[in-house]
Amino acid sequence: MKATIAILPGDGIGPEVCAEGRRMLETVAGHYGHAFELVEAPIGGAAIDAGLDPLPEQTLATCRRAHAVLLGAVGGPKWSDPAARVRPEQGLLALRAALGVYANVRPVKPHPVAARHAPLKPQHLRRVDIVFVRELTGGSYFGVKRRDHESAVDECRYTVAEIERVTRHACRIAQTRSGRLTHVDKANVLETSRLWRATVERVVREEFAGIALEHVLVDSMAMHLITHPVRFDVVLTENLFGDILTDEAAVLCGSMGLLPSASLGDGPAGLYEPIHGSAPDIAGKGIANPAGALLSVAMLLRHSLDLEVEAAAVERAVDATLAAGLLTRDLKRRGSIGTTAFGDAVIERLATPVARRVA
Repeated sequence: MKATIAILPGDGIGPEVCAEGRRMLETVAGHYGHAFELVEAPIGGAAIDAGLDPLPEQTLATCRRAHAVLLGAVGGPKWSDPAARVRPEQGLLALRAALGVYANVRPVKPHPVAARHAPLKPQHLRRVDIVFVRELTGGSYFGVKRRDHESAVDECRYTVAEIERVTRHACRIAQTRSGRLTHVDKANVLETSRLWRATVERVVREEFAGIALEHVLVDSMAMHLITHPVRFDVVLTENLFGDILTDEAAVLCGSMGLLPSASLGDGPAGLYEPIHGSAPDIAGKGIANPAGALLSVAMLLRHSLDLEVEAAAVERAVDATLAAGLLTRDLKRRGSIGTTAFGDAVIERLATPVARRVA
């Protein structure tokens, strides 16, 4: 197939992990006979440093023309002045809103080898397989913001329509799995959470009667996610809670560097990115873990390009690389391998069986 994929390396380790994602896309195209046009564009701090907006018009135009977008990371201490009028994160928020990608899907499934290096006991992580669905274009990240010398306001606002559409997305995922949905809120305190709870209950009752729904308060969820993660399957929550909980969930896998994400809307186009952020302390050292970016490529192939065979092959190649004990420094201090070496190992494990099949 022919497809255009926008690649936005961004800041920090973003360019390093995106380079491995690009190599994987090129390898998949070569072995499976696809024609991928890969177009790079600036975003975030890199765009600011080039004298552009955090989301340049040309970058947005490139993303809108593309079948999918692969993003590295944005932000870092270089641009972290709270008083700054322009910040890298504005570019990412604007891109999500412009593309209409309101459902952020983050799978969390610890790999047995990587789990040995997690802070939690490996036996505590057996059978953990969670999919988080985080609402991505509403809430306090997009609400009205005001600040003066004495106070500040971040408005958290949600509409019924916003909650309905992301709930349907989560329910459709739950239908393909165990049929269980956990909704996380703070309905004992927040009015927005009460709207969420009522709306989620109605959508499930009227449209997805086979889904088993439970509500969990966010503070309780933060505890249970660490103490008994195996009880959860599909987790639905609002923007801020989802951001925090999915970062917490990374500890289940041993490293944030392992986790991918897909930001999806109503069509096939999506925005794909590892969840780890820009990690400026290790940027340029060649030690960043590209697994999250490579697994984000797999999600891109599956959700935006409908290439299930290729997506599964990438996931198996990453799995086999981890199983072989080839780990980056975030997981293994001694005997670790670098970013490019990890990418090489994954590509090698993808290329060999495919080459035999084509022959």
